[in-house]
Amino acid sequence: MAEMPLPIMMILTKNNPLKIAGRIMTQRLITLLFCILFSTQVLSNTAKNKTLILGSVAMDIPAEMHKRLKPLTQYLSKALNQNVSLRLAPNMGVAIEDIINGKVDLAYLTPVAYLRTREQSNARLLVKTITKGKASFQLMIVVKQNSPIKTVQDLTGKTFAFGDKRALLQRATVVGSGLMLKDFKGIKFLGHYDNIARAVMHGDFDAGILKDTKAFKWQNKGLRILYSSPHLPPYNITASKNVSPELLAQLKKAFLALDSKNPNHLRIIKAIDQKYNGFAITSDAEYDVVRKLIAPFNKK
Repeated sequence: MAEMPLPIMMILTKNNPLKIAGRIMTQRLITLLFCILFSTQVLSNTAKNKTLILGSVAMDIPAEMHKRLKPLTQYLSKALNQNVSLRLAPNMGVAIEDIINGKVDLAYLTPVAYLRTREQSNARLLVKTITKGKASFQLMIVVKQNSPIKTVQDLTGKTFAFGDKRALLQRATVVGSGLMLKDFKGIKFLGHYDNIARAVMHGDFDAGILKDTKAFKWQNKGLRILYSSPHLPPYNITASKNVSPELLAQLKKAFLALDSKNPNHLRIIKAIDQKYNGFAITSDAEYDVVRKLIAPFNKK
């Protein structure tokens, strides 16, 4: 209702100007409170309905990663009653920057990628992956099935394929096997694990390094596992610093609720990786072993 002009109101009640002024102030105060409450409700609904963005390291080409992670976004959308969509990075560097800069709310990350986001933005771990019933993973050096290379030492003077340049754990694994990078005739960074597997299969490189699940996949397709790293804290789901504590708790509950005994849940888990069994609780302290392994490879 529109306010009555002040002069008219004073004429009608000219014997009580203070009462008139009080009514006007009351009306304006009520209007102001209504606006504040309405705005707060709109902001609350907007925050609740905000689309959550899931990012990921580039384990495969974007089209393949989209196929692998889409079922997970659909599950999370239903579990949270909130839309969840994908933003896939072309490489590890972009995946790290996306979560640091808040372009994604959560991401599927390697151990090193998590540590980088933690260092630069105080990102928080949600859960870790479970591989073949174990809450750990391994990196594996592979060669062609009929390769004459029988031991790690036989790789001296050979060519070697790595993935992403920022994946320091790959180089740390090779050094941990007893080789120095200078021992190779040549090395190259090919980006995705599938690129490495195919390059070794085709004889473009004498050897390469793969995540355990990828090595197992190619083990019966012409590649042979030459060396396996110790068990390491696994790939994980990391949340941006912008995710509220309440949403963080909801996300963690949703991931931990994925049950491999449930056929629908198993389909979601296996879409991410055929060797995964689900997710488990984790902590930053579990990744200290990775911090120590990559320390010599960090730029001074």
